[in-house]
Amino acid sequence: MDAEGLESFREFVDNRSSALLKTAVLLCGGDRHAGEDLLQNALVKAAGRWQRIDEPEAYVRRVLYRQQISRWRLKWPRREVSVAEPPEGEPQPADQAAAAELRVVMREALGRLTARQRTVLVLRYFEDLPEADVARLLGCSVGTVRSTTHRSLARLRSLAPELAVLGRADAEQATSRDYSPVEVRP
Repeated sequence: MDAEGLESFREFVDNRSSALLKTAVLLCGGDRHAGEDLLQNALVKAAGRWQRIDEPEAYVRRVLYRQQISRWRLKWPRREVSVAEPPEGEPQPADQAAAAELRVVMREALGRLTARQRTVLVLRYFEDLPEADVARLLGCSVGTVRSTTHRSLARLRSLAPELAVLGRADAEQATSRDYSPVEVRP
């Protein structure tokens, strides 16, 4: 790779790596370390072909998806992830607490899906890809994407019924606002 190509690759990595890492972590079921490994491998492949790539982000995303498919086809046993400290952080305000709880519940529920189910949901709803594009990326038919999406959502609902409760609470809060005057005392 020449100096100009190296500079453009570094610029791409600086600008797009955080968004690509989010996708990779979601594809790995919330495992940040596995997501970092997945992204690193995709970037290594992109660096080797950098001069011939027309759309770098599309290329890297396609490599991410295909590597993840290869990983779940290997059928390795799932390994437990250990961390040094519990994921407890600083207390958050009440309005952010519900969003944080939703993210934790969603991450755990996605982690309990199969890799194929998780990949289809991430591509359809996080990446917002149409069914035809998901089918092309995964090498299957549109009908397979539809049925996998349907089964994945049903399993997600059964694994995490608390997601429905959180969704209803947000909807009720949005529709039941009380605009009556309130007396405020110092």
